[in-house]
Amino acid sequence: MSTEDPSNAALTYTSYLALDEVLGAQRPRSEEHDEMLFIVIHQVYELWFKQILHELGHLRQRLEAGDTAHAIRTLRRVLTVLKVVVAQIDVLETMTPSQFAGFRARLDASSGFQSAQFRVLEAMLGRRDAGAFEHYPAGEDRERIVAAMAEPSLFDSFVRYLSVRGYPVHTGRDVRQPAEASPELQEILLRVYQDDGGEAVIAEHLVDLDEGMQEWRYRHVKMVQRTIGDKTGTGGSSGAAYLRTTLFAPVFGDLWAVRSAL
Repeated sequence: MSTEDPSNAALTYTSYLALDEVLGAQRPRSEEHDEMLFIVIHQVYELWFKQILHELGHLRQRLEAGDTAHAIRTLRRVLTVLKVVVAQIDVLETMTPSQFAGFRARLDASSGFQSAQFRVLEAMLGRRDAGAFEHYPAGEDRERIVAAMAEPSLFDSFVRYLSVRGYPVHTGRDVRQPAEASPELQEILLRVYQDDGGEAVIAEHLVDLDEGMQEWRYRHVKMVQRTIGDKTGTGGSSGAAYLRTTLFAPVFGDLWAVRSAL
C-alpha cells in the first residue's frame, strides 16, 4: 500500500482543472445524440453565471471604494462574458424541435427556470420579489436567493460610488425593497453625464449591461419558441409565455430615464 500523500502529487492540467469531475458531469438520460449538446450548453451557462456573479461581487466592492479604473475594467469583462453567453444560443439553435423532442420527456421536472444562480444574478441586478424564490424548497438555493435580495444591488453600489466621488446622492435606501424611479437621482445623473468623466463611463457600461441582459432574455424566448412553440415548459413552467413577460423590462430605470434629457 502506498503511503504517499496525494497532496504532494505533481499538479497537472487535468488535476488543476478537475477535468475528471467536469468531463464526467455529463450524464444523458437517453440515447439521443443531441442530449449531450443540451447538457453541455446548460452546464456552460451555469459556469458563466458563476463567473458573472464572481465579477459583480468584485465590482460592487470596487464601486463602493470609489475605484473608477478597476470598476470599468470589471464591467468590461462582465460585458464580454455576457456576449459569449448570448452567442451560445446560436449553438443551441442548431438543434431542431424534433431533435429536442427526442429526449425532452426524460427531463422530468428539471427546467432552466430552476437555475438558482440566475435568480441570484437577477437579485444582484435589483429584483426584489418573492416570485424569484417561492417555488424553491427550503434549502441552500432558496437561502442564497433570499440573502442576495437583502444585500445592496449593483445599482445601490453605483449610487454609493457616486457619493464617494462627490455627488450629493441619497444612499440610505432600504436595499431590501424594489428601487423606485427617483427624479432627484436623475438630475444628478444628468450632471454625471455632463461632467463626462469616469463616472459617466461606468454609467454607460451599466446601460450596456442592462441592454445585454435584455438581449439575452429576447434571444432566450425566441429560442424556446422555435424549439417548443407555446407548449408548457419542462418542469411545468409556462415556457415561452412566461419568458415573454420578462422582455424589455430595464433593471436600471433611472439610467434609461435620463436619455431623453441628455
